[in-house]
Amino acid sequence: MSASPLYYAKVLLFGEYGIINDSKGLSIPYNYYQGAFKRTNSLEGKAKKSNESLLKYFNHLQQMQNSGDLMAQLDLKSLKKDIDNGVYFDSSIPEGYGVGSSGAICAAIYDHYALNRIDPEEHINKESILTLKTTLGQMESYFHGKSSGLDPLICYLKLPVLINSKEELGAVTLPVEGKSKGAIFLLNSGQPGETQPMVNIFMDKMKNKGFRALMKDQFTKYNDACIQAFLKGDSKPLFTNLKKLSHLVFEYFSPMIPNHVKEIWEKGIETNEYYLKLCGSGGGGFVLGFTRDYDKVQKTLKDYQPELIHRF
Repeated sequence: MSASPLYYAKVLLFGEYGIINDSKGLSIPYNYYQGAFKRTNSLEGKAKKSNESLLKYFNHLQQMQNSGDLMAQLDLKSLKKDIDNGVYFDSSIPEGYGVGSSGAICAAIYDHYALNRIDPEEHINKESILTLKTTLGQMESYFHGKSSGLDPLICYLKLPVLINSKEELGAVTLPVEGKSKGAIFLLNSGQPGETQPMVNIFMDKMKNKGFRALMKDQFTKYNDACIQAFLKGDSKPLFTNLKKLSHLVFEYFSPMIPNHVKEIWEKGIETNEYYLKLCGSGGGGFVLGFTRDYDKVQKTLKDYQPELIHRF
């Protein structure tokens, strides 16, 4: 295997749980965390664990391919040979933190081993993006039970993607980063989360007619307004709707917010210094924040190790 390209983490800025319900989403690559294939002659520690995980994943992909459940035609013979020769996925993307650790692995395997690979630099249009999303979603189902394919899609394309609906998505350009104090940031909850239990809680809530109405009438409205304002670089309606969205999530998605984060979540809404959102499915991992004054937030929330994602 020649030198492997890097595969970045991703951050879903807007749309957590909403995209399940067909509201809009906006996801961006985040190159602070990244992974790449490497090879070693002496597998030990983290490399050995990764190599063993790749072998388990290979077995799963082989089963899927044999039963005709895989859209991608993968050169699994080459993958197995590489695994046997000490290839592992060297990644700094934290697992269970909502930033696409499994998405990066799927993107890397597709990029290296797909025989009918869609080239992200040549064939990117509405149809090919949808095909990629479905294909990569099948591959990622191994990690989460069910996957929309969005995370590995972002990792593979290395571009921000706007999701208008399940059938309509495309690459977008983010507003140019300015020198203003406004910023999007991550906070570390200090514990990993598990996607499946959180999604199960949400799907259980969706059986309730009142909750379905709330998702349709309020969540989607605030979420979509945030995306529109952010892409236009219009901060006033962005923060107005962020506050409503943060409050709604605090009230109705309480099980997804780690207990020790609830106090600072509420404080942000009360002081208007920052607003917090779920990053991914929640339950742990990172929490996403928006602020008009990042310097101030760095002091206020220093115990949660703020990480800057994007200035605006």
